[in-house]
Order: sequence, then structure tokens, then C-alpha cells
Amino acid sequence: MTTGRVYLVGAGPGDPELLTVKAAALLQRADAIVYDRLIHPGVLAHARRGARLFYVGKEGFGAATAQSDINRLLIKQARLGRLVVRLKGGDPFVFGRGGEEALALAEADVPCEVVPGVTSGVAVPDLCGIPVTHRGVAASVTFAAAHRADGAVDWRHLAGADTLVLFMGGAKIAEIAAALLAQGKACSTPVAIIESGSFDDERIVESTLATVGAVADGARFSGPALVVIGEVVTLRHRLRLAGGLMEHTATAARGRR
Repeated sequence: MTTGRVYLVGAGPGDPELLTVKAAALLQRADAIVYDRLIHPGVLAHARRGARLFYVGKEGFGAATAQSDINRLLIKQARLGRLVVRLKGGDPFVFGRGGEEALALAEADVPCEVVPGVTSGVAVPDLCGIPVTHRGVAASVTFAAAHRADGAVDWRHLAGADTLVLFMGGAKIAEIAAALLAQGKACSTPVAIIESGSFDDERIVESTLATVGAVADGARFSGPALVVIGEVVTLRHRLRLAGGLMEHTATAARGRR
């Protein structure tokens, strides 16, 4: 039996121009591409003519493709002798279940290679003028998912972070703020919520930990959102006032499936 190969490829935060050169080259060679909901159509435009495209997106709290089904699809396509690109938003190993897929492939004796991507946890704040670390302001940064599979989050640990970057945090920001305040985080701590980061419909809302719940309610976020909590948020305005930071211009609109 001929066995192909699977590449777990990070597509970056969204903007097609933030795709790596290696990722683009693999898309141009792939026989099969298995992709997530947040993959921009401009990224898929790199696919060669005739490549098989498999959509396996998860719709937040809505419909989702089971992870076990995705694993089986990757194994099946590889065992047909195909070069398979598993295309994931951001970086495959940062809250993307890439590790689970790599383990499943290893157990099935399917060759696998990881192609890192630009993670949205750093790139999205960067594009908004928020450095996640800054000398004299934040010596460390902590990345966390706003929820875990078992529902347990160590808010005491997260409250001590210089900069806290939360993935998938927009819908739960009121609960997040209450949990951090209960652990002693200052009410005045700056917060930025960045919706649809790196796309042309990107929105940024700034607040403090004490008021962010009400502010978010008024903003009515509907897209994927990243939350940055910490004093580094205030640097965004200082950089813009100094004239040292240009606005990021996305190359294309977000594709809606």
C-alpha cells in the first residue's frame, strides 16, 4: 500500500499576505487540502487546479466536524498516496488541535510534517499597535484559551500575567473579567478586544477590566475575537500619537462560508 504524507500547515491570522512561503508552496503541490472555517479564500487561491478541497470547519457554538472524523479523513487521504495539507488558522500547535492530529497520524504510521504559521496571539496585537511584551511594562506574556475542554481554567495563575492574551474570548469577556477581578486583578487594567484581526472588517474596542463587560455588550461582537489584557494595551495610542505606526491594511475581505 502506498502511503502519502500529511503536512500540518499554519495559515496565519487571516490576511493571505501573512501566509509563509513554505505554506504557499505546499498548497500549490497538494493533492488534498483539509481546511478550517477561518481560512481566507485568498489562501485557498494558492491551491493547484484539481486539488481536492475538504471543509471541516467548527462553527463556534454551532455545527462542528468531530475531531475523530478529521483524523480519519487525513489518514484515509494519505493512505490513497496523496500529498495532504491540513490547513489551520494561525499556528497548528497553538490552540489548533494540531498535536492531536499529529498523534493520530503517528499512531496510524502516516508520515507527518509540521509547517509553523504566524500565530494570531502575537500577530493580531502587533497589527493593532499592541506589543505583547515591552521593556518596563511587561516582561512576560501568557497565552490561554478562554475555555478548556474540561471547563477548568486557573484564573489565579492567569491573573498574575503581565500580559494575558486570550483566544476565543470575546463571547465570555464579562465572565473572564469577573473571574480575574475576583483573583485580585486591578479594576483599571486595560483591555483590548480585537474582532476579525488582520481582516478588513477588523474592530478594536478598548476598555478596562471593570467596564469591559458592558462595553462588549454594546459592541455586539459576532466574529472571532482575541482579548489582550494588560498595560501594553495603552502603548497603542502612544505609538500612533508619535506617528511611528501606520494602519494595517488587509489585502482582502473575509470570506464567509
